[in-house]
Amino acid sequence: MIDKVPLPSWMAILILSTTLITPAWAEYADVVINKRAEQAGMRPVIFPHWFHRIRFTCNVCHNDEGFKMKVGANNITMAELVDGKFCGMCHNNENKIAWSLDRCDMCHSGLPGLSSGIQRGDPTRGPGYK
Repeated sequence: MIDKVPLPSWMAILILSTTLITPAWAEYADVVINKRAEQAGMRPVIFPHWFHRIRFTCNVCHNDEGFKMKVGANNITMAELVDGKFCGMCHNNENKIAWSLDRCDMCHSGLPGLSSGIQRGDPTRGPGYK
């Protein structure tokens, strides 16, 4: 019965204004990877760490997938991703876990000029935003 109750107009305006009008901001502790991206003519990568962390244990990425637990310590290349290493373990066309590597904009979505490192709520934008 509750699903048939219309939203008050102020609530509808609030929902629309926070989802459609305001720009997307990075979550706390998003990781910016810009070691090679801008040099190659691409936007920096925004890795939504907590989006992944709430779904998987640390061990999944930091042991099974080979990521070192230090910012900047991973020498990630697109060739390695295509070969199924690092992010390419899940982000591929085979296992249907996540979008594939042909969706460049989903990862290369950071604002130009961002430095590599962990962000603390800065306006880095998020995956898929241009």
